[in-house]
Amino acid sequence: MKAFLMWIVETIARFHTAILSLNDAYEYNFSDKELHFLVIGIIGLLAVLLIQPLFTLLARTDHIIVITFIYVLTLIIVLVFAIEIGQGFSGTGTMDFADITSGVNGFLLFFFIFAIIRAIIRGIIKLFRRDDD
Repeated sequence: MKAFLMWIVETIARFHTAILSLNDAYEYNFSDKELHFLVIGIIGLLAVLLIQPLFTLLARTDHIIVITFIYVLTLIIVLVFAIEIGQGFSGTGTMDFADITSGVNGFLLFFFIFAIIRAIIRGIIKLFRRDDD
């Protein structure tokens, strides 16, 4: 998990450097705020165009739990980063990357346990419904 999150941070840093280089090379002179507006707007729209068909397919095939997992995982990642950044700014704790990976891993484990229990219960329900027919 730590290696994956570090890869994301490094990839974002490379894109940031490349975008700044393009801004300088073509003398667009976009301000930092304008660049954030354009880049985040484009990334957001691309995400919608990629994710919406996937979620539509998952919803049609009764895989709402997968949509829920993706959404909550995203929230958890944002939350643990916000907590660590808040600790760093407020001095109420230490900003530690290991805490981020630990928190995300905790969610993954608890969700995995939930998914197993849910699958067992659904399997039992289907088994009893077949007997009634």
